Amino acid sequence: MTSFDKLIKYFERFPGIGARQAKRFAFHILTLEEPDVVELAELIRTINTSVATCPSCYRFHSIYNDVLHCQICRNESRDRSKLTIVERDTDIDAIERSGTYNGLYFVLGGMVPLLDSHDIKKLRGGTLKHLVAERAEQDLAEIILGFSINPDGENTGRYIEMLLKDTTTKHAITITHLGRGLSTGSELEYADSETIKNAFINRS
Repeated sequence: MTSFDKLIKYFERFPGIGARQAKRFAFHILTLEEPDVVELAELIRTINTSVATCPSCYRFHSIYNDVLHCQICRNESRDRSKLTIVERDTDIDAIERSGTYNGLYFVLGGMVPLLDSHDIKKLRGGTLKHLVAERAEQDLAEIILGFSINPDGENTGRYIEMLLKDTTTKHAITITHLGRGLSTGSELEYADSETIKNAFINRS
């Protein structure tokens, strides 16, 4: 296999990228000037040392002056009585663009597929349970399940409700779901800002 073929195969591993798009990426790199290729290679090489995982919400963030927590978790003006649980980092970006929500987040790290729960061990369920128990003793009042409106998202929501049931019942913490501003089958990452805004306003 040639280097070009290997590059295409790497691009095919990216989420949502098929063989045709992978080839387009590879051919595009061939059209770049040498300095741009070098810069791209350097960015990829150093990504693991320039980006870290926030120890509070588990989203990726750029390392700045050795600060451990991300900008959202460090922001004292955020409403710490609310915690939105999402599948991945890009969901947080989509919510933040809507300008509707001012609470904190937790990145679960995946979904619980309706027909196959084998990957459930890869999720941060234990970490979330510990975090909620800790926050429940402070100021946590509402947990928002910010998952995509599809069967896997709804199954993940049920899993979270069962996982946290003891703590939420004991401390009278409300669990809400995003409203149907999001149509059935929608992925949160690709929803427009107005749709996400309505989903938060109409959560129940």
